[in-house]
Amino acid sequence: MAAKRKAGLRGVLFDWDGTLIDSYHADTSAYLAMFREMGILWGLQELERHYSPNWYQVYRAARLPRKLWDQADRLWRAHYKKHQPKLVSGARRVLEAIRTKHALGLVTSGDRDRVARQLREFRLTRLFSARVCSGDTLRKKPHPEPLRLALRQMGLEAACCVYVGDAPQDVEMAQRAGVRAIGVLGPFPTEKRLRAARPEFLIGSLEELPEILDRLRNGWK
Repeated sequence: MAAKRKAGLRGVLFDWDGTLIDSYHADTSAYLAMFREMGILWGLQELERHYSPNWYQVYRAARLPRKLWDQADRLWRAHYKKHQPKLVSGARRVLEAIRTKHALGLVTSGDRDRVARQLREFRLTRLFSARVCSGDTLRKKPHPEPLRLALRQMGLEAACCVYVGDAPQDVEMAQRAGVRAIGVLGPFPTEKRLRAARPEFLIGSLEELPEILDRLRNGWK
């Protein structure tokens, strides 16, 4: 493990879906198709009301029996593959700009196979020194375990890092891990709950992030 570095803003860690990749249409389309096949009478309104990065919370809200979760996972993946999500506007430019000043990490609830494939397709894999996905830890967001694992892999202290995400679970995970939270408004229906989670900063688009990081770096305490 690398020696841990202290002082100043060292690391910037990101959520994936809704923060760096606009997967809203693919995600919701896969959910709705899966619901239909499994006889769940949910539409977009119900899904948006109960949406969570932890899809098992969605399954519980839809009263899907635990014994059917694996089947639901397979159906969701099959329908998701029919779509091709795009990077959020400005994501590549922002990542390339800030990587010259900060170590970058990725902490996502997404399945490792899918996220790794998308990182390769978008040619972003090399930018992240840590990539923590669903299944890498026993507990999921908003538990701090995934973020703490990424910090250990990067050899960084929580106090010198920020986490950027679009959901209240992202903010809660960061706060519980001792990492400063930056909320970003994205394509998923999380704005109201994201604001209520009270991130330290809330930005309207990812393209505002470099300015926030410069402010933090110059006034870091």
